[in-house]
Amino acid sequence: MTARSAQLHPLDVNPSSGEVFLRLSSPHENIIITPPRLSDVDVIPALMNDPRVHQTLEGPPYPYLPEHAELWIKAVKSGCDAVLAQLEHAAETGQMGPIIVDGCPVRILREVREDGTDIFLGDIAIDRNGKFDTSGDTEAEKELELANMARPVGDDEIVWSFGDYLSPSHHGKGIMTAAIKAILYQWAVPRMNAKKAIGTVFKGNIGSIRVFEKNGFVMRGTVKNWGNIPEGRGGGKVDLHFMEWNFESASHAT
Repeated sequence: MTARSAQLHPLDVNPSSGEVFLRLSSPHENIIITPPRLSDVDVIPALMNDPRVHQTLEGPPYPYLPEHAELWIKAVKSGCDAVLAQLEHAAETGQMGPIIVDGCPVRILREVREDGTDIFLGDIAIDRNGKFDTSGDTEAEKELELANMARPVGDDEIVWSFGDYLSPSHHGKGIMTAAIKAILYQWAVPRMNAKKAIGTVFKGNIGSIRVFEKNGFVMRGTVKNWGNIPEGRGGGKVDLHFMEWNFESASHAT
């Protein structure tokens, strides 16, 4: 194993494009997770304007325009590129053993077709930007968020947060369950020293709850009337479920 492959592990490298990727396990070997691409801007708006997608998400504006996709892609690509640059630097400088990093260099789900091309399916992110269940106490939540962001890289007490969506054409196939498993157990645990993670789910989104549960997350609480849904996306108040994963107590999905 070369120094570069050791630092990139468990990522593979596309021999044609040089792009790194993480392949899902059987029976989803045709699904890979890659860094964002600028060309993704062309396909994201259609997904984000689909109610089966945007009604499960907190943040996206509606209607979702190409300029929204451009801003988002630039931001998330920068984050992934920064982690990848750290890995490349570690390899070039001969650092011993895989380094611990503060994020994941891949997040875009793609389906690889028989001719070798791929199509955009969705996004799976893991970062420190999640919310905490403080029963609506915004000041307490802000304090927890700031403390979480201040922890050093590799700290056992960092609480990582998952955010994801998948094209409705591929719902119900176990893809997101496999994707969270791959990111969590193949990357976050060994390469980020992840010990704690959360996932937040709108009340009524049974599919997402099941996805997290299959990966060892447990329901820890629900904040009533957590936030407002924009009028363009249906309006009204929404309850937010908090799902929690702990390395020591979770049933390992490996």
